[in-house]
Amino acid sequence: MLGFVTGLTAEARLLVGIDALAVAGGGTPDGVFDAARRLVEQGATALISFGLAGGLDPALMPGALVVPEVIVDQGTTFRCDASLVAIMGGATVGRLTCADKAAVTVLAKARLYRATGAAAIDLESAGVARAAQMCGVPFAVMRAVVDPAWRDLPPAAQVALDASGRIALRQVIGSIVRQPGQISSLLKLATDAAAARRTLRQQVALRFLA
Repeated sequence: MLGFVTGLTAEARLLVGIDALAVAGGGTPDGVFDAARRLVEQGATALISFGLAGGLDPALMPGALVVPEVIVDQGTTFRCDASLVAIMGGATVGRLTCADKAAVTVLAKARLYRATGAAAIDLESAGVARAAQMCGVPFAVMRAVVDPAWRDLPPAAQVALDASGRIALRQVIGSIVRQPGQISSLLKLATDAAAARRTLRQQVALRFLA
């Protein structure tokens, strides 16, 4: 039985209809680590980190599919299971890097790209990989780019997620009130997020629906 670990509850809803377990970990390494362990306790025999990612490679457009061969986290490398990667159609990038906070500026993304050689970044996959390693089950990653390397994340997006993986509307509205000039950037981000969700829905239908 596959177990999918997401950051957002909205990402978990993309998996409705497939024969698998799914849980939102809240978008933090510790949260997804605990969520992944619970899935194994519930019967998951393989783990997949699923959801959105930030682009580091400038060639990756919003909505680009990210299925890495390896993920890196603070000098530790985790190799994704080849059989799971094959189920997802094969690797689309070589490397994904993980962090405990998002890369929010074009400059920060460029620095990470040069330092790690990773095509994309996320906040959850390392937690899933560590849980898989501890529990002795295989893991892989399926994500889609939401914010490309050549676009900054607006301030409201940086406070959008609460600990349960839901959108924190009060914080988002407060950020917009304080900085209304970010509205156009938020609209672009919404368009990019829609493209990422379309990619993930298509891949779920193609790879995991009977």
